[in-house]
Amino acid sequence: MKQQKRLSIKSISEIAIFTAVISILSQISIQLPTGVPATLQTLAIALAGFVLGSKYAAASTALYILIGTLGVPVFAGFSGGPSSLFGPTGGFLWGFIIMAYFCGIGIHSTNKIVANAIAVIGLLICHLLGAIQFSFVANTSFIASITAVSLPFILKDIASVIISYVLALQIRKALFSANLMEKDA
Repeated sequence: MKQQKRLSIKSISEIAIFTAVISILSQISIQLPTGVPATLQTLAIALAGFVLGSKYAAASTALYILIGTLGVPVFAGFSGGPSSLFGPTGGFLWGFIIMAYFCGIGIHSTNKIVANAIAVIGLLICHLLGAIQFSFVANTSFIASITAVSLPFILKDIASVIISYVLALQIRKALFSANLMEKDA
């Protein structure tokens, strides 16, 4: 019989801490005319992926989305509730889980360009899901949606991924040397 691996208190704490980090950084936002706020969510999601690894980062991001969907105002602009998840910009929330997972995969590459490329693929999937849901809910063409909710943010978001990678390398190094993180995380 196969024994299930249980989450340790330390792992649960790491997931919870990054859920809080994502929640806090999501509040630093500038509302744009398109209706999609420019936030530090992308930086926080990428940081979670690069520090925690794919599984725990996806779990942290999913927990953030669950808490917000239940009504806790953790999404950008202190919003929350199911309408955030199923509204015009909800596709980005769904995409954050995939993005976090991809960043977690990327951190295991010894090549910095490959690591960031994997993370940017996750980011592009996030933007794709965001544009698809925006197009559907706002009843606009896909091209109009990309133009409104993706193109204005893509360079900032790519920069956020790269900055998160650089920060994560330092955070992971400090955690490893303090024996607070295992090498396979």
